[in-house]
Amino acid sequence: MSDSAGIGSGSANPVRDRNAARGARLLIVGPPGSGKGTQAVALSKRFGVPDISTGDIFRHHITEETPLGLQVKAIVSAGDYVPDELTNAIVTERLSEADARNGFLLDGYPRTLEQVGYLDRLLDERSQPLEAVVRLLADQDEIVARLTKRAHEQGRADDTEEAIRHRQEVYLRETAPLIDVYRERGLLVEIDGLGDVEEIADRIREALAARGIGEIDELAAS
Repeated sequence: MSDSAGIGSGSANPVRDRNAARGARLLIVGPPGSGKGTQAVALSKRFGVPDISTGDIFRHHITEETPLGLQVKAIVSAGDYVPDELTNAIVTERLSEADARNGFLLDGYPRTLEQVGYLDRLLDERSQPLEAVVRLLADQDEIVARLTKRAHEQGRADDTEEAIRHRQEVYLRETAPLIDVYRERGLLVEIDGLGDVEEIADRIREALAARGIGEIDELAAS
């Protein structure tokens, strides 16, 4: 069972408390539909750091129909990504908030080499180097089939297989190069993203612990 199971239960858990006190500075990456959002929530709880999802921030603005939201909606509707300068500004503001002082988990950012460079400079200025980049691996055809089925069940007629495949292609084209950068830096932690949610969470937990990021015996310590 993953370490997220006991979170919020109120029971004493020294290992969980140590992990939260330690914090962490992480990225999580993966293609649309790879389940990274679910895993990001578990990691955020484990280390007591905010799960900063640029997608969630953009969706909030779209729902509120702010000027930013209208701009982002047009871009997303075309199946493309938001320009770097706009995304960078939003991430900078979010990382400046108090809850990110002990660390953060960035979900969906950076997506391009330009964003990687910007994030490097930002974190260097704050003396907050990244500790690891969790990459979820999943078969593209399986993801497309999963998302197409979900769109059909939820009645999202505009979310066609063609649109879903386009997003996968954009992801590969724009984000695959940054994977090489983080691999060369020794930060990349590649995880099999197929299987049960808790099994995947355990794989992530064990891989990070092997790098000295967090402890894994929470259930034994509770």
